[in-house]
Amino acid sequence: MADANSEPPQSPQLRMIAMPADANAGGSVFGGWTLSQMDLAGGSFAAERADGRVVTVAIDAMRFLRPIAVGDEVSCYCTAEDAGDTSLKVRIETWARGRGRGEAEKVTEGVFTFVAIDEDGRPRSLPAEG
Repeated sequence: MADANSEPPQSPQLRMIAMPADANAGGSVFGGWTLSQMDLAGGSFAAERADGRVVTVAIDAMRFLRPIAVGDEVSCYCTAEDAGDTSLKVRIETWARGRGRGEAEKVTEGVFTFVAIDEDGRPRSLPAEG
């Protein structure tokens, strides 16, 4: 993963604005909100690779590097880290840019594992990469 002072990857999987309803009493965005956005981004990324439905089965190596403020533009970037027969590990970096500031900073990172499932909710094989 890039360090907190480098540039974010090129295309975000998900981009949103942190709103007042997402903040705790101290004015920072809840870590759970951030985790939820990362799960949405990673799930979308994994579903593209799996060509169908996926579920989150694990979150590893989660780090919160700095708080997110209300009004920040928050972007999640995903890269495939490893794939098994039914599972895909996705590295997710979350970057935030404050209003009126041009530079984004990495605020969170983690590795999420998703499993491809069939219509009955049972694991299925990932399609061959093409």
